[in-house]
Amino acid sequence: MVVEPQSLSELSAEQLREMTTRLLTQLRHQRALNEKLAYENALLKRMKFAAQSERHTAEQRSLLEEEIDADLAAVAKEIEQLGTPAAAPPRDKQQPKRQALPTNLPRREIRHEPESTLCRCGCQMKRIGQDVAEKLDYVPGVFSVERHIRGKWACAKCETITQAPVPAHVIDKGIPTAGLLAQVLVAKYADHLPLNRQETIFGRAGLAIARSTLAQWVGSCGVQLQPLVDALRALVLQHSVLHADETPVQMLRPGNGKTHRAYLWAYAPGAFEDTKAVVYDFCESRAGEHARAFLGDWKGSLICDDYAGYKQSIAGGVTEVGCLAHARRKFFDLHVANKSQVAQSALQQIGTIYEIERELKNLDPDERQRIRQLRSAPIMDALHRWMLLTRQKITDGSATAKALDYSLKRWGALTRFVDDGRLPVDNNWIENQIRPIAIGRSNWLFAGSLRAGKRAAAVMSLIQSARMNGHDPYAYLKDILSRLPMHKASRIGELLPHRWQPTLAAAD
Repeated sequence: MVVEPQSLSELSAEQLREMTTRLLTQLRHQRALNEKLAYENALLKRMKFAAQSERHTAEQRSLLEEEIDADLAAVAKEIEQLGTPAAAPPRDKQQPKRQALPTNLPRREIRHEPESTLCRCGCQMKRIGQDVAEKLDYVPGVFSVERHIRGKWACAKCETITQAPVPAHVIDKGIPTAGLLAQVLVAKYADHLPLNRQETIFGRAGLAIARSTLAQWVGSCGVQLQPLVDALRALVLQHSVLHADETPVQMLRPGNGKTHRAYLWAYAPGAFEDTKAVVYDFCESRAGEHARAFLGDWKGSLICDDYAGYKQSIAGGVTEVGCLAHARRKFFDLHVANKSQVAQSALQQIGTIYEIERELKNLDPDERQRIRQLRSAPIMDALHRWMLLTRQKITDGSATAKALDYSLKRWGALTRFVDDGRLPVDNNWIENQIRPIAIGRSNWLFAGSLRAGKRAAAVMSLIQSARMNGHDPYAYLKDILSRLPMHKASRIGELLPHRWQPTLAAAD
């Protein structure tokens, strides 16, 4: 509020009216702004703390919540600047306590003491304790140099010189350690930082490594890691239940500098399988021949969407398993668009199936199949009868008819999970493994060539498989890049992410 230069008694009636009008206008503006911020604050909190989200999976929500948290902090600051305290939480709800910073982090003490320890009365004050507040600081990564000193030992009598052999490295006679190579690969394929950005980051750390050099390192590592990816692919194909999905990726067309749509295919053992792994396959198109080439003579149950590219493999002896989440999505979109009662009824019945599945998640296949037969089968049968009756009343070509037709035409595949406890109810498992790539591809825009795309798919297969098994991708790649040059090809399986046991140095 503006402080007037003279007292109110010195103001004329006209001046008082003008000041009152101005202050009332300011107050109304402040109240309106405060109401707007309070509404925005409540909306953001609902988005953040909603128990369920129809539009965002866990991975998508984590990205969304970063922006929500930033917005919440900004709104709280604006409310504070208006002089209106933010709404206090209910007293019966305990506020989360901030976790202490890790004890292993190095600490630098900054002491704040009075300029004088003499009281204003002249007495010497005594220190009776202290308050400590910790803040987290960050210093960009710095380079270090490993000096490999190989002593020369000479025999005066026989005039010979002896030296220890040169340690084996992934890049022979190159300057990078396995740790530096792992950092480049993780930054490029996990954090989606193109090499030109890495060049800038390294420059800030004291040594700007040319992106052409980084590219050479990446290419060399891709070749060295390929046998490991081939072993991972062979292992995945040993499972009788597989997930499959694909996502588009732009690829530079050679010669004319333009891009065309290529595809990154993803394959993983079933969600209930013990092996946690994923293999990506970069292909020039979405043609079904690529799925057939990857699967080869494999015979088993394939969980996939209704894409025609899988149909020839299915015709060749592969059992198609439908994705109930895709069927549900048709009705969800319909309900969002026009609040369809038909869609709402379908969503409720499908939701009951998912409630049962949450209870069966940790059971063995036989017990899961038994309970599905007992509880899920009657629900699916009733849903099928309802869909058939409802479809007879719906006009052909309408959105509701299309949603019903999607499920009815694939009903055999959609209900296959009821008779087999090994099968998941949907294809969300592989969609979760392909989503990090779909989210990050905006950073790298396109694959420079088919070879580059396949190399990216190979390295990302190892990185994502390491994540699925709870490993830090950097620690995993650093260790296997250190061990690969001397590791026997016959024992390559020991280095697969789900079997990997770090060396003592890697564990430290």
